[in-house]
Amino acid sequence: MVGYDPKADDRNNSKFEVAVAGSVSGLVTRVLISPLDVIKIRFQLQIEHLSRSDPNAKYHGILQAGKRILQEEGPAAFWKGHIPAQLLSIGYGAVQVYKTLQDAVVTMYRTEGPLVFYKGLAPTLIAIFPYAGLQFSCYKSLKRAYDWAIPADGKQTGNLKNLLCGSGAGLISKTLTYPLDLFKKRLQVGGFEHARAAFGQVRSYRGLLDCTKQVLHEEGTHGFFKGLSPSLLKAALSTGFVFFWYEFFCNLFHCMKKESS
Repeated sequence: MVGYDPKADDRNNSKFEVAVAGSVSGLVTRVLISPLDVIKIRFQLQIEHLSRSDPNAKYHGILQAGKRILQEEGPAAFWKGHIPAQLLSIGYGAVQVYKTLQDAVVTMYRTEGPLVFYKGLAPTLIAIFPYAGLQFSCYKSLKRAYDWAIPADGKQTGNLKNLLCGSGAGLISKTLTYPLDLFKKRLQVGGFEHARAAFGQVRSYRGLLDCTKQVLHEEGTHGFFKGLSPSLLKAALSTGFVFFWYEFFCNLFHCMKKESS
């Protein structure tokens, strides 16, 4: 986990305990940030402008979207697609417009066959390499900037530096590659126009290039970054939550070990 320095940890947790703490902290974090994921995807799929000035826009802000989803669909709507998200399913976006995971899988398979589960794969694969490269490049640059701005004074601040620089690198790389995530979501929900009608206008795309052209023509360059604000907020909170819960469970295991000894 980025930012964790085992040498600076005097709790003597076993490798198994560290693995469990990391896994559980990721699971708990996913539960807590799921509402922001739902709002982000709603923004990404909305053809209308994310603005109060557009009378046809269903959503135009994070708080407004949260209130509207709560009023129209109830609190459970904020965890739509949560199970496939935990399983790293590629159909997470599609589940947003269906009642259950089973309903989404059956309908998708019957409608378009097994290839439907790989819609949006092209932008996903394209984004992997630049995202990873940008993340490591920005991480190294930010660490150098941190060392220049805050010279080491002999104190153990490695974890803080790694946390801040890692978070910053993640936010920068996510912003630069974000359009590919939007294209992926648009392509994934293709073919479900009837189910999405209640959310506003719908569009059909013949592929990645067609999706890019249509978004640019109808929504402008701003359309490439719809949902970026909840995405970045989610990323920032996710980093904080993961570290918080990781430390919590490591401390819990350490206390349990001390009590039993």
